[in-house]
Amino acid sequence: MRACFHEDYEIPLPEGHPFPMRKFSALRDILRAEGIVGPEELVEPEEIDWDDLRLVHDESYLQKLATGTLDRLEERRLGLPWSPALVRRSRLAVQGTLMAGWNALEDGVAANLAGGTHHACPDHGEGFCVLNDVGVAIRILQREEEIRRAMVVDLDVHQGNGNAICFAKDPTVFTYSMHGGRNFPMRKPPSDLDVPLEDHVGDREYLATLEGTLPDAISQARPDIVFLLSGVDVVVGDRYGRLALTRDGLRRREHLAQGILASAGLPVVLVLSGGYAETPQLTADLHAEAHRAARVVFGGGPSAPIRNSDDR
Repeated sequence: MRACFHEDYEIPLPEGHPFPMRKFSALRDILRAEGIVGPEELVEPEEIDWDDLRLVHDESYLQKLATGTLDRLEERRLGLPWSPALVRRSRLAVQGTLMAGWNALEDGVAANLAGGTHHACPDHGEGFCVLNDVGVAIRILQREEEIRRAMVVDLDVHQGNGNAICFAKDPTVFTYSMHGGRNFPMRKPPSDLDVPLEDHVGDREYLATLEGTLPDAISQARPDIVFLLSGVDVVVGDRYGRLALTRDGLRRREHLAQGILASAGLPVVLVLSGGYAETPQLTADLHAEAHRAARVVFGGGPSAPIRNSDDR
């Protein structure tokens, strides 16, 4: 399975900062050690062009990012201190998701070992999300006529408010978000389908809800590609999660969601989204469950079913 990664996905943060920045290289190391991604399958992105970012983000926000002129409240809302390295890593991650989109259309499944920054809105960043990688990738794939319709399946514990805003009233992009109903963000703009869960929901209820809602959403969406945001902050003990999936429940979630998508003949792009386990290493190992599942469900890539252009 091809996976996008760049050493500069990781940048220095102040000591004690809650974001697990070291999870990205840790995930790469796990996937290589387990043979899920070979060295020749690691794809290194470059920084996405600023003009491409304008397909989703407002000029005023991009100017502030480029020049380091976010005000104090904007930076606080973002949750990350501005730096040239932060802007670079964010642009790299957007390009990584776009490249994973191209690769998934060819292979049936592909990954970006970052991304899923679903709280980034057109005019601001928040919740550790600087740029909306999935939004930009979809717009470019549509512009280049690689796809007509797309679907975002967001299984992070936090509602994908940025995606909901970016694609509001757009019939070509279907946003599905299954999340903690009482968790961040407090104001949740409507996705095409929101599936809110009560705090402390465990494996059985979670998996039954996913199985009961995702197939109908796919039927409504009729997508040419799916971006799967496999956040691992649903697992019990996550600092920001408040749900109660076990490790086995997470594993079953990935097999279930990816199996439903593969059975529908849909190319799938795996991106990370959130996860705040006890250590970055554990967070990375939880993220790896999505890629372990893909190896089983899709069988490694090119043999996976891909929707024909006539079916779009």
